[in-house]
Amino acid sequence: MEREWLETDYYKILGVPKSATQKEIKKAYRKLAQEQHPDSNPGDAGAEDRFKDLSAAYAVLSDPEKRKQYDDAREMFRTGGFAQGGGGFGQDQGFGGRGQSFRVEDLNDIFSGFGDSFGGRATTTRAQRTGEPGADVYADLNLAFNEAIEGTTATLGVDGDFSCRRCNGSGAEPGTRVTTCPICGGSGVQAVSQGVFAMTRPCDHCRGTGRQVEQSCSTCGGRGTERRNRQIKVRIPAGIKDRATVKIPGKGSPGRLGGPPGDLIVRVHVGKHPVFGRKGDNLTITVPVTFGEAVRGAEITVPTIGGSVKLKVPPGTDSGKTFRIKGKGVPKKKGGRGDLLATIQVHVPNDLSEEGKALLDDLSEFDPANVRAHLGV
Repeated sequence: MEREWLETDYYKILGVPKSATQKEIKKAYRKLAQEQHPDSNPGDAGAEDRFKDLSAAYAVLSDPEKRKQYDDAREMFRTGGFAQGGGGFGQDQGFGGRGQSFRVEDLNDIFSGFGDSFGGRATTTRAQRTGEPGADVYADLNLAFNEAIEGTTATLGVDGDFSCRRCNGSGAEPGTRVTTCPICGGSGVQAVSQGVFAMTRPCDHCRGTGRQVEQSCSTCGGRGTERRNRQIKVRIPAGIKDRATVKIPGKGSPGRLGGPPGDLIVRVHVGKHPVFGRKGDNLTITVPVTFGEAVRGAEITVPTIGGSVKLKVPPGTDSGKTFRIKGKGVPKKKGGRGDLLATIQVHVPNDLSEEGKALLDDLSEFDPANVRAHLGV
């Protein structure tokens, strides 16, 4: 167990209560990761440290087993389970404080998962055995309206910390040796005496890597990562909505100590279309017709995303009437497509000649309807 676990409130960092579900923790992390990522805060020297704290909190709380160990340890400290005064080993080999008692065997069960050691015998933590996952990388992608509807494959330039190309992430200059750290024996941690038991912290000699390089890589300085731009192909599914995200597993920042890489989270921004709109899985379009077409009826041509179709406008169609054209909308996740909703707009001419106006006056005599009767005037 690292001292950081006892000194740092990971729930507070993520802004969630201790009772938060795994879904709530993931949602909070993704929101904060976007806000606090160094790329979103240029010129902010503290952004990288805040992002690292956020990633460390998520690495623990997103793993149910690590989370339980973290909660157990902090609760034991909070209730005095580690107090050196007011408690100690009794005849039952218990250890406690403030009236609480813990058996050594119980402590060992808790600590065995994350590396505490009794009597100076250090063990490697589960987190260090499996490594730490890399951080997610966020990028934005602008799509044309048609690309979002039909789907596309885009090449995206992504800035971030990625595996060093010169040393392939080893941190060592090519041709030089990488050996096990002689101080921590490859565990990446050192035992720190705390009286009756020992706590662990990252090894000072190898900085928690568990390895020692003969010569640091001249490109990354031994970090194993370099900040650069990568060209990544992203497949965008048909029908994606504006502000949706696409996750590309394993294309984020590399993990530490052999941990898995993070993911690339692509935020999609869909442009407007000069003709079409969208309502869920349906497309919308406004179709102008002449006064004569609306009165007498007509067969008109209506554009769609994939071509054009014929639409019969019945005689006497009012402006604002909407017709549903089946299967000409947005592709659905489970197959099929939505519909195209075509709304009629009767065109009213505003530059008629005197002769045209006279004809309209004559036409009105043949229409006995009182169009404002419902107004009561």
